[in-house]
Amino acid sequence: MQSSDQLKTLLRSVNRKSYPAYKSLRGAYQFDRYILSIDHVQGDPFAAPSHISVRLSHKDTGFPAEYYKDTLTRITLGDFLNRQFEHQVSRYTFRAKGSGKSGLISVSHCGQEVLARTACEITEKGIIARFFIGFPANGRTINATELEKILFDFLPVCVHKAFFYRNLDAAALRHAIFLAEDQAYIRRELKRRSLAAFVNDGAILPRESGISSRPMKDSVPFVSPDSLRISLDLPHKGTITGMGIPCGITLIVGGGYHGKSTLLNALELGVYNHISGDEREYVITDASALKLRSEDGRFIKDVDISLFINDLPNKKDTLCFSTEDASGSTSQAAGIVEGMEAGSKVFLLDEDTSATNFMVRDSFMQRVICREKEPITPFLERARELYEKAGISTILVAGSSGAFFHIADTVVQMDNYHPVDITAATRELCKEYPLSVVQPPAFRLPQSHRIMTWSRPAPSRHSRPGQPERLKTKVYGKDGFSLGKTDIDLRYIEQLTDSEQTAALALLLKYACEHLIDGKRTLPEIVTYLDSQLKKQGLSFFSEGSYISCGYALPRVQEIYSCFNRYRRP
Repeated sequence: MQSSDQLKTLLRSVNRKSYPAYKSLRGAYQFDRYILSIDHVQGDPFAAPSHISVRLSHKDTGFPAEYYKDTLTRITLGDFLNRQFEHQVSRYTFRAKGSGKSGLISVSHCGQEVLARTACEITEKGIIARFFIGFPANGRTINATELEKILFDFLPVCVHKAFFYRNLDAAALRHAIFLAEDQAYIRRELKRRSLAAFVNDGAILPRESGISSRPMKDSVPFVSPDSLRISLDLPHKGTITGMGIPCGITLIVGGGYHGKSTLLNALELGVYNHISGDEREYVITDASALKLRSEDGRFIKDVDISLFINDLPNKKDTLCFSTEDASGSTSQAAGIVEGMEAGSKVFLLDEDTSATNFMVRDSFMQRVICREKEPITPFLERARELYEKAGISTILVAGSSGAFFHIADTVVQMDNYHPVDITAATRELCKEYPLSVVQPPAFRLPQSHRIMTWSRPAPSRHSRPGQPERLKTKVYGKDGFSLGKTDIDLRYIEQLTDSEQTAALALLLKYACEHLIDGKRTLPEIVTYLDSQLKKQGLSFFSEGSYISCGYALPRVQEIYSCFNRYRRP
């Protein structure tokens, strides 16, 4: 390791040279109570910015040990510090001048959810912050004087104000840690009390707009129905009340624009912890909950969809079903089976985004098209068995079909954003509108022994002898990415909340293709291995070389499965 004075000398030695001379700066340098590492230098001022990291010891930063005692507190502390660092950096970005990205200082932008990110990682030894800097140049001539400003004037101020306990709002940090521990307590209580989700009284569920996840001003606060209200004694906040959604089949109904989908959206994102001020901090859903919808044109590979689809006219095997272009009903059937494989214990569905013929067949249609001529067993006829035989609850937004009232354990009507428990009333009405009973085929849990495969690209003339071509990834925001020449479409994975999760999925799939897919391992075996390595090594598992980059956030196991299932392979 070199000293900061040596870095200053190096900067002055490369000043006004051609841009590639910046690469001589790579290495680690000791600054005042932190180590600055220049991990990767960009090729020119118009290329992606350089990768920088800062390492600090717990002894120097002075954070109480209980704030990084376990995975929960480390992720929370990392999120809090990253937000502080982003605030500081925003005051200095582009204050150093030059061509292209010269002077850029960029840090991961955090949304309302608290995610584990490579941008700020808390380890047993200390804190690692990762970010990007655009090394300044005039044209393609190095302007080291401006970079010296960034590294010696701007950055030390940002680091000391963002990462040293004595310089932070201690009360705000303590509140963030306590909030995370209260949220974890509620998740444990869900299991203990056989609840699928909890929505606290006073929560603000509507969002500011379709492109903003901040709470809408002057919204109607959530007030739970008396019959579903429970109390929770949290370790730090004390007693809170709210609506406990029991395990089983829950129906959310109501008129248009009364808040049905808003409630479901809050529940689907309740798998994550939220920051203070989001107003959904105590909206907590079973961590394995999976939002499902139909996806016309989806790729499906070797999925046992016989629970829902059987006896196809073309005699295609539904015990091991594959298609390049699934229909809405077939894609939704596959999504449910894949969710079961991923270990999800709560399914979230909205009629508006579901395939109608997959969800229900009314009595008139059953008379016109007899059972023997219909290969689809609708979700209506399987939801009860999914709960009683597989332990999987369903929370369904329904707006057009009354058939689901007959199988619902709980019915919540949203009336101008106010929830009303109408379970008893609908049970009485069901007696007046009996459902024609159709005996579905026998329930059998899907069997999966899917072997993961892929087509390894042929070596190019630039590859080393005996080595396959390295796969390249390109991320398209939150919506998907490409791996080699294949696009993976994740637009309908609605619980992906950050493009950095998509970037992480790209690296996980790339790693699986290069190291794990051998024609012998099953998909669950591969995902289980990746999940175990992420838990063991943390985000350092994403490292492809000698350093880890900023720009990755940890996805759930459910999203890893969803991504791998949408990878088009032979």
